[in-house]
Amino acid sequence: MTAPKFKLLAGPCVIESEDNVLYLAEALHKIAQKFDLDFYFKASWDKANRTKATNYRGPGLEEGLRILEDAKNKVGVKIVTDIHESVHAGPVSEVADILQIPAFLCRQTDLLHAAAMTGKMVNIKKGQFCSSEEMANVVSKMEYFGCRNFMLCERGNCFGYNNLVVDMAGLVRLSQLGYPVIFDATHSVQISGGGANLNNSGKSEYVPYLAKAAVATGVLSGLFMEVHNNPATALCDGSCMLPLENLESLLDQVMKIRAIVLEQS
Repeated sequence: MTAPKFKLLAGPCVIESEDNVLYLAEALHKIAQKFDLDFYFKASWDKANRTKATNYRGPGLEEGLRILEDAKNKVGVKIVTDIHESVHAGPVSEVADILQIPAFLCRQTDLLHAAAMTGKMVNIKKGQFCSSEEMANVVSKMEYFGCRNFMLCERGNCFGYNNLVVDMAGLVRLSQLGYPVIFDATHSVQISGGGANLNNSGKSEYVPYLAKAAVATGVLSGLFMEVHNNPATALCDGSCMLPLENLESLLDQVMKIRAIVLEQS
């Protein structure tokens, strides 16, 4: 039996400009094609949980969806993007192929219901405050709403102040809930509110290690990674994002690890 294509959900943290989205969508699409990946371009139209009210959030719903649809039509990529409120589900589903539930909102019943009712695939990020076992309640809600077309996304667990730790055994336990598991390698290195002046900070140098370790568990259906052509100038989460120039070599290693795991399974 042939294994399904490995998914890659990748792109900048937030839409910074139409030109930047088109550039990254095309670059990422080409790299994903080299590895025969099931690729979805990710960018947020609004970062609703920024640390400061004055931090850049994005272009907003209408303009953001226009830009994402432009990338979809011009580059030929599929789209994944966040929703934050129930009213977002309908309009976002007209453009996005995957609706993403942010980690902080994974227990919001109305939001899950609205996403489920669109008929689109849903990527549900596991809250930093949730164990793998607690996500069974989220699974139960989605099944109650008649939705089985969803994935569970690990992005680290709270451990003390600001720090996140990824439990590789937790990935296995998450997979035992019976749905595809995605690993977010970039938000897992985030130090929320831990940077200078309480801006989000992170340690992107650890992204490759976590990505390779997670794939080695053999339970992943794909990877989520925020990628930017110049993280140092990114308007959000630059310290967490993988530089575009490093993506191809990392995927080469990741896919070799996956091939070994598949051979031995």
